Amino acid sequence: MTSKLNPQRKPAARDQADGRFATLTFERDVAAPLSALWQVWTAPAARAVWSSPSPSVVVEFLEADTRVGGREVSLCKVAGEPDTRCECGWLALEPALRSVNCEVISSEGVTQSAALVTADFSGTNERSRVVVTVQLSSLAKDMEAGYRQGFDGGLDNLGGVAERTMVIQRVIRAPRSIVWNTWVNAETLPQWWGPDGFSCRTKRIDLRTGGEWVFDMIGPDGTVFPNHHRYIEIRPEERLAYTLLWGENGPKHADAWASFESEGEATKVTLGMVMSTKAEFEEAKGFGAIELGMQTLGKLERLVTSR
Repeated sequence: MTSKLNPQRKPAARDQADGRFATLTFERDVAAPLSALWQVWTAPAARAVWSSPSPSVVVEFLEADTRVGGREVSLCKVAGEPDTRCECGWLALEPALRSVNCEVISSEGVTQSAALVTADFSGTNERSRVVVTVQLSSLAKDMEAGYRQGFDGGLDNLGGVAERTMVIQRVIRAPRSIVWNTWVNAETLPQWWGPDGFSCRTKRIDLRTGGEWVFDMIGPDGTVFPNHHRYIEIRPEERLAYTLLWGENGPKHADAWASFESEGEATKVTLGMVMSTKAEFEEAKGFGAIELGMQTLGKLERLVTSR
């Protein structure tokens, strides 16, 4: 967790408070690249991993559209208590620099609070930092203590998740529709998935929300690597999220996502993976998973540009 790496972590500071109005500041230093921290902050699949402030809280996402003008709606569930609804609207997104969102908290149909949340990012390929400023207006009751607890717990989780997140990006010289259709096509996906020299042998494939892909990835020396992808969300031409398992119904390896952005006539593909443990992340990084992932996206580009 971030607190272990940063024992001097500053607690939330109240810069200004007057009854039900407060400005709160939270800071975290993270031993992860800035690109990973930004993706973990904004990618819906990653936000679902770290957003719960404690094990006693279950966060269920009902909507997630992380773009300017987009909305995120979630329910926080605690046993024996009414659900808390959070509606978040994204106002500004400057990649790896800043995000601004408004959020409204309600319970049983009664609005509890409204807030403006600004997150400022800085860092390098080795370490990164986020400073979150919350301008809070409590409506039904004083919400400051709850915000302190929620943001402190969530940001500690954010740091720990960023430190085991791998991000691979490549600009592919083809329109987004072509790249997307090559990715979610049951015939073409097995043709390019995997690093150079690897092939895929599909057992069954169903590329839709709630679907799955059970397959073996076969290395150049014939070694078989069983895989199972369970698709959590498929949002056409925007993103997909899935869980990686070690073999059919095996242990979870990672929570993963892919996003697609048009850049003129090209497409920027971002592939992110939150490994289940820091040890798995270090092992994957050690055997060159980032380089192998770039080879995989290179095979995708060669396929779409050869047509």
